[in-house]
Amino acid sequence: MRPADRIAVALDVPTLAEAEALAATLTGHVGWFKVGLELFVAHGPDAVAAVGAHGPVFLDLKLHDIPTTVARAVRTAAGAGAGLLTVHAAGGPTMLRAAVEAAAADVRLVAVTVLTSLGAEDLAALALPPAAARVPNLARLAVDAGVDALVCAPADLDGVRAAVGAAPLLITPGIRPDPARVDDHARALGPAEAVAAGADLLVVGRPITRAGDPAAAADAIAAALG
Repeated sequence: MRPADRIAVALDVPTLAEAEALAATLTGHVGWFKVGLELFVAHGPDAVAAVGAHGPVFLDLKLHDIPTTVARAVRTAAGAGAGLLTVHAAGGPTMLRAAVEAAAADVRLVAVTVLTSLGAEDLAALALPPAAARVPNLARLAVDAGVDALVCAPADLDGVRAAVGAAPLLITPGIRPDPARVDDHARALGPAEAVAAGADLLVVGRPITRAGDPAAAADAIAAALG
């Protein structure tokens, strides 16, 4: 895998024109284009098709609902052409198994464990255990249900690998080349450090998309990965 292929750029922009322009600029400089809620709510499957013309699409919807609803949404997302699709591991084993069955071989499911924006105080306010305990538990639950890729914060990588082994693909958001700029990620880390800790794919948004030269910013992150 080329270092650039480890980067999924988050196209968190409101318009399809902005997303297409960024995707065109970044083609060949990153491995995946992540379409999130903002863009998908505005443009639906058209966003997947338009961005997909420039490279593989990681559709980040974090589906979390009753099993039947999630299964139907997974089928729709697969039909739109996404290569990766997120669901919440906290939806439980029945929901996850329904999603896996609906995905078949058409889209690869990714289970989100605990959002990187949630720190210890946030989890405590929700009467949930600390991330060090909750994340590996959710990771095991998702893998046991048949999901073969996981999202976790950089700080949780060691615990997840110990819980589920080497096989699952680990996707890590909260990547910040500048450690002083964590934005709204409570548990961020630099790109090289995240890969050294076991991440397979890094989700990077603002450090690339808001850079003066997005392609150069992506190349700098890839260079840091060796």
